[in-house]
Amino acid sequence: MTYKQAISYLYSLEEERINLGLSRIKSLLFNLCVSPGDLKVIHVAGTNGKGSVVAMVSSILSYAGFKVGVYTSPHLKDFRERIVIKSCQRVKYIPKKGLIRLVEKIQPIVKKISRTKMGKPTFFEVTTAIMFAYFTQEEVDFAVLEVGLGGRLDATNVVLPLVSVITNIGLEHTDRLGNTLEEIAKEKCGIIKSECPVITAEQKPIVLKVIKNVSRQRNAKLIKIIPHPPRGTYAVMYKYRGFKGKMQFFDYYG
Repeated sequence: MTYKQAISYLYSLEEERINLGLSRIKSLLFNLCVSPGDLKVIHVAGTNGKGSVVAMVSSILSYAGFKVGVYTSPHLKDFRERIVIKSCQRVKYIPKKGLIRLVEKIQPIVKKISRTKMGKPTFFEVTTAIMFAYFTQEEVDFAVLEVGLGGRLDATNVVLPLVSVITNIGLEHTDRLGNTLEEIAKEKCGIIKSECPVITAEQKPIVLKVIKNVSRQRNAKLIKIIPHPPRGTYAVMYKYRGFKGKMQFFDYYG
């Protein structure tokens, strides 16, 4: 198999409609003999700011000397942008040969699962399985994972994270996640695990209430980032124009 053939195979899976659920990703990982629970994960969900959080967290960890696996979507130019390892100042995409080997390994598994009641695994599910296999193989110190869609039934939600991060939540994918902010927030909060800390910068009362309730139910410590830094701390504010043309702000302090 060539690299071009491997990529063509993955893209052919996009013909499958999004079908949220965890049964297929769990079956893929089981057949690959990959245990995502072995990874130290920072799991990031939300509507706005997921990519920024993933970039900052992974950069901080890599500059601290750790080997960090980074999983994001979608990619801009190269499929391999989705599966990256950061180490100090180096950013390394999954190698073409490594991707080919994993695609060759997963193809018969996809075919096998397709013949069951679960149905054919989707592009994102197969890509996510490849990511878990690669990061496990490379023995990364940490894996920073961006949720693809929602949270509760997203293919990345098969981990027990060190910490879950929920960025600001807005109305999105209402056909799949719900018609209200409250319903969507409940889906996003599906990444909150029992006794695993949760960090959020969400400010909308109705959404924050959902995050607090789910955190309480799962005995997960909730850390809320306040919009203005307290005295005695330093702060950096980023100001940029969002995709919708509105000015947006992001504060970091410590």
